Amino acid sequence: MRDTSVGDRPEPTGGVRSTGGLAVVVVNYGSHELLERNLTGLDARIVVVDNHKSAADSAAVAELARRRGWTLRAEPVNLGFGAAVNIGAAEALRLGAEVLLLLNPDAVVEPAVVEELRLAALADRQALVMPRVLRPDGSLWFGGGLISYDAGGLRPHRGTVPARHEEWLTAACLAVHRDLWERLGGFDEDYFLYWEDVDLSHRCVRLGGRLRVRSDLTAVHDAGGTQEGAGGRAKSAVYYHYNCRNRLLFAAKHLGRADRLRWLLRTPVDVRRVLLRGGRRQFRHPGRTIRPALTGALAGAVRLARSGW
Repeated sequence: MRDTSVGDRPEPTGGVRSTGGLAVVVVNYGSHELLERNLTGLDARIVVVDNHKSAADSAAVAELARRRGWTLRAEPVNLGFGAAVNIGAAEALRLGAEVLLLLNPDAVVEPAVVEELRLAALADRQALVMPRVLRPDGSLWFGGGLISYDAGGLRPHRGTVPARHEEWLTAACLAVHRDLWERLGGFDEDYFLYWEDVDLSHRCVRLGGRLRVRSDLTAVHDAGGTQEGAGGRAKSAVYYHYNCRNRLLFAAKHLGRADRLRWLLRTPVDVRRVLLRGGRRQFRHPGRTIRPALTGALAGAVRLARSGW
């Protein structure tokens, strides 16, 4: 992952068609108020995919899109994050976008940053590009992550990439040129929610693409802003289920026999790690915490077993 900071980045216009259009692709799931607050200041084509949560929210996002002139793809059911982004990206490309900016509803990015990301994606068409992502208090939420093949999961990026580790980028704010997006085939929809960006990063590197963090650019992400109970450490049952499931799904899809076994044996440690992200108080409600984590891990183990040894 190359950190293209202020003194080490492509010139914005050198050999770049600065007219290459950008579209912001965002998925709505009960978050129309966040969309209105976070997107209305952007001077860009906005493509919203509504993963239906309730009739009231779908009606509200439809009215918002009509009023703001956004393109809306309204789905009758929740298709999952990756599938919805793929639908939105296909619509944006059909409308002529050359660069896609994937953005979470609870992320805020300034127009100048959007423009820099657009130019960066045009300058390197085989790179996934993101800014540093900060929390509302200014602390770092994500500046690049690592997949640890020995530890069997995800770890923070601390500036170096040890042996048996690989970098990945979050899709909370991620720019990609249409050439690379089409080459990758978009997100793997099998994940439904969580780890699809890890999978995308892995496939990008395997295909010879690049992962880049622009440390001179920032976005702000109210992590969990689209989850019930946002504002504290609490996580949803869906969060626990799919994080525990999809870790093993990633292993089933991409790892060799020895690593698949290692990841399977590390599952109890990782399940505990995921559960602790929501704080110890949640253990008082095992039906909303421990149970979905265990069912997710079991579902992942089944997929791992079916992948063969």
